[in-house]
Amino acid sequence: MRIDKFLAQSTGLSRKEVHRLIHAGKITQGEEIIKNSALHVKEDADILLDGFPVEPPRDYYLMLFKPQGFVCSNQDGSHPSVLNLIELPRADELTICGRLDVDTTGLVLITSDGKWAHRVTSPKHKTGKRYRVETADPIPETAIDVFAQGMMLRNEHKPTLPAELEILSSHEALITLQEGRYHQVKRMFAALGNKVIGLHREQISSLILDDELEPGEYRELTAEEVAQI
Repeated sequence: MRIDKFLAQSTGLSRKEVHRLIHAGKITQGEEIIKNSALHVKEDADILLDGFPVEPPRDYYLMLFKPQGFVCSNQDGSHPSVLNLIELPRADELTICGRLDVDTTGLVLITSDGKWAHRVTSPKHKTGKRYRVETADPIPETAIDVFAQGMMLRNEHKPTLPAELEILSSHEALITLQEGRYHQVKRMFAALGNKVIGLHREQISSLILDDELEPGEYRELTAEEVAQI
């Protein structure tokens, strides 16, 4: 990896700022001052900035509890991005694995690993996502079979994949999807003449939202959790 890329990814500084530090003789490898911004170094190289060790760049795998009022995109004119909640170098370059509506809460996975993000979001991998749903009207038992069979939604060309519905009470249920169409849960209940008034994602694949996280908080996934996707 080029030393300027190494430093930019490790520190969050821009390439221009990194170049200034290099030209000023602030970057060393061991006792040798690095003057060439294009110098290639190993990803575990022992690099110092003003005499202090620079942590090598690495991939991040995060679990975040999305609060209401935030969007799962990098930019939005009306609402802040969930990436604004991440206090890491170059957080704005991280990938949000799938989306939740601005008024939907719950589990969001965020990473710097593009291949891992693809495994989370690709329909080919059929990664199950479980939501807790609150509705305006009672949920009929017949909805279980309707969702399990798949249903045609307005302006769609093919039915939804089978979804698992578990009714918890008259107005509350758990629904597990194998895909992620636009506003899918809300549209599925709307097709039954019902309205979703509360939506919270609890689980993606076997990863369950950590109950110690508060809205807006996040933590890194363990190596075992990363491997579950």
